[in-house]
Amino acid sequence: MNLLLQATNNNLNAQIAVTGSKSETNRLLLLQALFANITLANTSNSDDSEVMQMALSGNEEVVDIHHAGTAMRFLTAYFAVKEGREVVLTGSSRMQERPVKILVEALRQLGADISFLKEEGYPPIKIKGQKITKAKVNMAANVSSQYISALLLVAPKLENGIELTLEGEITSIPYIKMTLALLNDLNIQTSFEGNVIKVWPQQDVESKVMTVESDWSSASYFFSLAALSDEASISLTSYKESSLQGDSALVTIYKEMGVETQFNGDTITLTKTKKFKYEDVTFDLNHTPDIAQTIVVTCLGLGIGCHLTGLHTLKIKETDRLEALRIELSKLGANISVTNDSLTLVATSDINSNIRIGTYNDHRMAMAFAPLALKVPIIIENADVVSKSYPDFWTDMEKLGYKVSDLVG
Repeated sequence: MNLLLQATNNNLNAQIAVTGSKSETNRLLLLQALFANITLANTSNSDDSEVMQMALSGNEEVVDIHHAGTAMRFLTAYFAVKEGREVVLTGSSRMQERPVKILVEALRQLGADISFLKEEGYPPIKIKGQKITKAKVNMAANVSSQYISALLLVAPKLENGIELTLEGEITSIPYIKMTLALLNDLNIQTSFEGNVIKVWPQQDVESKVMTVESDWSSASYFFSLAALSDEASISLTSYKESSLQGDSALVTIYKEMGVETQFNGDTITLTKTKKFKYEDVTFDLNHTPDIAQTIVVTCLGLGIGCHLTGLHTLKIKETDRLEALRIELSKLGANISVTNDSLTLVATSDINSNIRIGTYNDHRMAMAFAPLALKVPIIIENADVVSKSYPDFWTDMEKLGYKVSDLVG
């Protein structure tokens, strides 16, 4: 499905109910599989979460998680500790290019039985569930936080819990803290001191309803829309001012790009700052790399430059996001350069119109570029890829006055 996006006006006024956080949902789904008396509310309706739920509830010998990277990491740890369960965990062709060796090696330190079926270090993998009694494990700290969270989530069910020592500078700390906070909500004891994280064993938890906060990564596109509008009042539910999600840093980041955020109960309202003075921006996104695509597109639309760092994990996402951004932004007339962990955009006031934006099977590519239609008409290729995290995205764009036209070919 290829969509032509055109804005009918630049004054945005709408109330949007954003789906529950994929990050929180997938963590809680795994915890619910370990502790059956947990009940979940406001879970994500994303493809990734549906894949995760099906894998956890099924008994198949081959589990195919398609493009769901979070599910690959979390399920690797889950099946490794399910004594007596034997599965082959696989995914799409792109998933088979995304490394999982660091997590597998960490689990092997604990006594897990995991083997690679094709290329060493990559899915598909064969997992024979074991009773894990070892507790101490070391892992590089500058890897995807999902590797770390995968270990921490299964730790309460291990006979001796876990003591994880992280070596080097830690990446994406907010996501690690989210995992620990969810464990703490279930009265599971944890500690995070220096580079050592401990989770104590706990076989049972009290019955509890866990409500998932709406997804801050999905909110990023509305921050971008507010920034690029002439006038905006966009209300989003359900959000917490003291959020566990690292991407809640959007509030601070977008204030530097002319967007004010007001909290009222579980609703946030985004408004455009009048007579804002725009300047080039620099952000370290080491803890919030998933919003890099949205930020750089916003900057292009505002006619300002940006320098973004801390992006090394973007190269192993659904696509190499840095290279994808370089290619697609260049089509629009941008002067952009990338390294292995950074991106630099030079300010320009000229944007090419009616450009076809490739999405590379990456939901965030489709959604990050959509707000730019407030400036020029654009075409989003393979637009239904948004279902990975936000199935209602194009419907919500129409609520904001977008004209969304399906193109053939």
